[in-house]
Amino acid sequence: MFGQMAVPTFADVERAATAIASHVVRTPLLRSARLDAIAGAPVWLKAENLQVTGSFKARGAFNALLALAPDARQRGVVAYSTGNHGQAVAWAARQLGVAATIVMPVDAPQNKVQRAASQGARIVQYDRERESRESIGMRLLEETGGTLLPPGDHPHVLAAQGTVALEALRDLPLSALDKLGTFAAPCGGGGLMAGCGLVVDALCPNVRLIAAEPTGFDDTVRSLRSGQRETNPPGRTTLCDALQAVTPAELPYAINGRFLNEAVAVNDNEVAAAIRFALQELHLLVEPGGAVALAALLAGHITLGGRDAVLVLSGGNIDMPLLHKLISSD
Repeated sequence: MFGQMAVPTFADVERAATAIASHVVRTPLLRSARLDAIAGAPVWLKAENLQVTGSFKARGAFNALLALAPDARQRGVVAYSTGNHGQAVAWAARQLGVAATIVMPVDAPQNKVQRAASQGARIVQYDRERESRESIGMRLLEETGGTLLPPGDHPHVLAAQGTVALEALRDLPLSALDKLGTFAAPCGGGGLMAGCGLVVDALCPNVRLIAAEPTGFDDTVRSLRSGQRETNPPGRTTLCDALQAVTPAELPYAINGRFLNEAVAVNDNEVAAAIRFALQELHLLVEPGGAVALAALLAGHITLGGRDAVLVLSGGNIDMPLLHKLISSD
């Protein structure tokens, strides 16, 4: 146990994969000759931007809701989110007939707020500079008697996020699996990396596991360096609205401390270039937070040494005004 939470295992990831298989998309692994040439090695892109609700978060949300006892489902759930987790919980709750309240910052992209609301969820907004989403969530739990579904610190969420890596590694051709040297993915609170770390450690323990973060929100980069959970200073900004965690989530950090080999940070210009590359060369729409691992590769922060790599494109819910701005500035 970790605090009051059971640390998930690889077996939990396998169970989650079975539980959610008929409800989520088994997203494809994509290749690009242009990207391979830039990287100097084959790059396999796990396209979670094509997932239900537009991000990998649908996996963890659905698995966590499935695990609730019938009486807990009747009382509903509360989630806090900058967007993608909220959308995912709202979607999963609607599928299972569960009432959902989503706590979202007032500066969250409106497309994400609207999509969560369109699933029938109650939206409670707050000012992240002045208010604590955790405090608001606790108040709502007292009012509703519901269950909190956090984006990171939840074993059923983490286990299901690991199915991203499980699918990717099982879908790789054997020739590529034998040559696989790197698995890289975006990192905010660390839940995706933690779940994927359980899988990579079990199936390919010699593969490098690399987290990518936005500059200014590089708490995992600094936490790996210091050996303790670091906090991001207030007042920072980034294009990557999905990755604005204040500090690594507690349970993911405990797992990532065991399995992560490296963490790298990318700036907004590098993220913008990756979004344009994905659109122009891959014909894929990827949101800023979903593009950070690709950005790190394109900018040379991740090098492959001639060996295959799997990179996760974790989401595609980009705000249209932002996309227009990024394309116009190219």
